[in-house]
Amino acid sequence: MTLGVIMLVHNAFERAEQMARHWTDAGCPVVIHVDSNVAAADYDRFAQALGGIATLRFSKRHRCEWGTWEMVAATQDAATLMLEDFANVSHVYLASGACLPLRPVAELCEYLDRHPDTDFIESATTADVPWTVGGLDRERFTLRFPFAWKRRRRIFDWFVRVQQFVRYKRSIPEGLVPHMGSQWWCLTRQTLDAILRDPNRDRYDRYFRQVWIPDESYYQTLTRLHARRVESRSLTLSKFDFQGKPHIFFDDHLELLQRSDCFVARKIWRHAEMLYHCFPRSADLERQHAEPRTGTVDRLFSHAVDRRTLGRPGLYMQSRFPNIESQNGFAAAPYAVLQGFDDIFPAFQFWLTKQTEAAVHGRLFAKDRAHFADDSTVYRGGISDNARLRDYNGAMFLTNLIWNARDLHHCFQFGPTDSQDIHRTLANDTNASIWVVSGAWSVPLFLSGRSAGEMRTEAARLQRIEAKFLKTLRSPNARARIHITTLSDFIEAPMETLQTIIDDIAGHKGNALAEVPKMADLTGLPDFLQDLKNQGMHPFLTGDITEQNARRPQGRPRPKPYVISRK
Repeated sequence: MTLGVIMLVHNAFERAEQMARHWTDAGCPVVIHVDSNVAAADYDRFAQALGGIATLRFSKRHRCEWGTWEMVAATQDAATLMLEDFANVSHVYLASGACLPLRPVAELCEYLDRHPDTDFIESATTADVPWTVGGLDRERFTLRFPFAWKRRRRIFDWFVRVQQFVRYKRSIPEGLVPHMGSQWWCLTRQTLDAILRDPNRDRYDRYFRQVWIPDESYYQTLTRLHARRVESRSLTLSKFDFQGKPHIFFDDHLELLQRSDCFVARKIWRHAEMLYHCFPRSADLERQHAEPRTGTVDRLFSHAVDRRTLGRPGLYMQSRFPNIESQNGFAAAPYAVLQGFDDIFPAFQFWLTKQTEAAVHGRLFAKDRAHFADDSTVYRGGISDNARLRDYNGAMFLTNLIWNARDLHHCFQFGPTDSQDIHRTLANDTNASIWVVSGAWSVPLFLSGRSAGEMRTEAARLQRIEAKFLKTLRSPNARARIHITTLSDFIEAPMETLQTIIDDIAGHKGNALAEVPKMADLTGLPDFLQDLKNQGMHPFLTGDITEQNARRPQGRPRPKPYVISRK
């Protein structure tokens, strides 16, 4: 097996030269595209520096502006040259001059040998994943975008508004289902050749020429037509912030990148001398077959986004506009909202009642009826379980329920299958403690026994609903006590969270856990989630779940701390 590498270069030529030599020294043919915006003198010096390498080519140059068709045209020409000049290439890897291999190239080639017919490309439908930043997701495929967003922003925005005003909508070519994902892919020769030789290529190219950011949708869409097997993930580690801008890796990220076990990382600061010195790491027999793991990186960047957007209590900074408004609490007494726990623990309601002696309700906002703690049809104060009466004013329903039994601490289960009109009230109530295990809705889908293909639409629907709820909870106006953890983080250490919930609900009356709730059998859940990805639906809210933590024993409950005072 021979790996070919396409490099897109527009600056930092000394680093691009270093990376090109690294790829070719490892036996990989390289085709380089240099942006035509680069001055002729700079291009000539760069080309001369690499001129003596027999397995290196330069492709036709294009003027590549962000979000325009020329990015795709550049990769098309480079890929065509790669396939024509290097007949022994079996996989083609798209990289940039700012990409840095983290592991030996031999390990990447050996990994691809184990997956000879697999295309690694992040590919998800816009209906399934709310990744887009800026308000245009489906519209990028149904409107026209003839103007560059960065260079001609005013006319770009004006032209979009005009099309929206007249309700213009162009048709998507028959047989195409638009997909999106990271532009950094690794495709098999067969798939890439089929895309380039597709008899409908001219029609597809005309269509994608006026799609916004086509480099994140062209190959992602056409791969679905020609690939034998798609792994909906990129082998390149690239992270984006909450504004959609790429994160840059500095020397400070050395340890993080070492733990990721990813093959390639992007975007590396050109002056990160330590990273370029330490990577790619030397061969390690114990880690040579390690799967790329982005979970650690994802968690760290998720925490960084929370710190960037939410700040810290009592500390105001430019990333968080201070809100001077205050409220006394929407409800009469503190209460807890628990999302996802009854999906993971089948008998969670009964167990929590036994542990805390609180009024632990079921799904108060379920579509069929309100499931009160005593399973009655009428609760204290004459409150009916009728869903239609409840949904007439869900906020007042909850207020009355807590008022009429304010001698109790109330808890209730909540989830994306419930009525969602209440979620803004919950987020803004200072008396609410909200505990969310994001992605827990995947457990009932998995336990249903149906295939990922059958459950894809339902999984996408539940994820969209939960993502909207989490966005509300993370709003700077949210005043509830909010605790959010991914399913992957929770199943690694469930007892810590459960003990904290009990301490929060029961207060000084709470005891250390003496009985552990029985968790549903999650064996096989990682494969189910990967199958959802392969179907085009990316379950990003679950976190990075592996067979190792899915089978992790629940462990022993931690002892409850106590204080000994001296008189």
